[in-house]
Amino acid sequence: MPNHVPPPHAAADAQDAAAAQSRSLPKVLLHEHLDGGLRVPTLHALLRAKGLPSPADDAQSLARWFDAHAHAGSLEQYLAGFALTVSAMASPAALEQVAFEAAEDALADGCVLAEFRIAPLLFEPFGVAPEAAVEALLAGLRRSRLASGMIVCAMREQPPASSVRAARLALRFAGQGVIGFDLAGPEFGFPPSRHAEALKLVRDAGLGITLHAGEADAAQRVLEAAELGATRIGHGVRLADALAPGGDRALFDRVLQRGVHLEVCPTSNVHTGAYPSLATHPIGTLWRAGVGLSFHTDNRLMSATTMATEAEALVRECGLTPADLAAMSLAAAQASFLPAADREQARDAVLAWAAAEGVAPAAR
Repeated sequence: MPNHVPPPHAAADAQDAAAAQSRSLPKVLLHEHLDGGLRVPTLHALLRAKGLPSPADDAQSLARWFDAHAHAGSLEQYLAGFALTVSAMASPAALEQVAFEAAEDALADGCVLAEFRIAPLLFEPFGVAPEAAVEALLAGLRRSRLASGMIVCAMREQPPASSVRAARLALRFAGQGVIGFDLAGPEFGFPPSRHAEALKLVRDAGLGITLHAGEADAAQRVLEAAELGATRIGHGVRLADALAPGGDRALFDRVLQRGVHLEVCPTSNVHTGAYPSLATHPIGTLWRAGVGLSFHTDNRLMSATTMATEAEALVRECGLTPADLAAMSLAAAQASFLPAADREQARDAVLAWAAAEGVAPAAR
């Protein structure tokens, strides 16, 4: 008897159903930059209030401008848009507003736990002291009922003394809403080892460390970041190169043995030119190879994305299933720097959804 092959429309219907189901998944957001996720009307209003130049005359046109410029093609060009948002946000009131709205938007997107990151020292040239910036941002996050925390970033292209200042700032507010430390900014040419002193400070204090690595530089940077104390890696997708023919499988195995968690941002990776399309993105390859990872937005504004649209795209374009995404969310909850009670609450929400939807999270 011949094997039954479902008609093409049945397969398409099944994929549509899986994509729709994935959108409703309780989501765990670990990688979102506050200065890359502003609401467009808020950014437009802040630019007008400060008399700052804008690439558009109204909020609708500004949204279209960001959508048109999402495909920057390189990490450096992608980061250029942050000059606009940072200048607009540079007041304690604006920082608090942006943080609150980010948490509320994540909540509306189905997030049950969220970590947001930003480099407070970026606002110092605009007259906002780093301490005041952190206080305002944490006040904004606290106004939302979403379980959330803040990661302090240092900019890797800045001198090591600047990252030490950022590390000390993070430690000052540890336990008050700051939960981790990160190195952000242009990656190529600025290895994490350049900021070893700052990383030692936060590592010795027991603060969570997640470092951008392996997005615009080689897979070796992922291992380097892990050896410097990072338990999570922002992006880390170039690690897949080690699995390619002629790749460094020994390096991959060393990263795998360390149990680091990759915060993968698929749409952003396409926009920065790391990969030409979601269909060519290696998130599925890394997942099937046993890497602990989860999916994230990176910058809701810059990439015109949400956690729900990321989830749907992974099903439609990357061959992943709702069961895979549920397992990723569980892994993200476990990897979070937030307190155990928040992590467990997020885990329980994912498991309850899976039970109700008849989804068995993929075994790891």
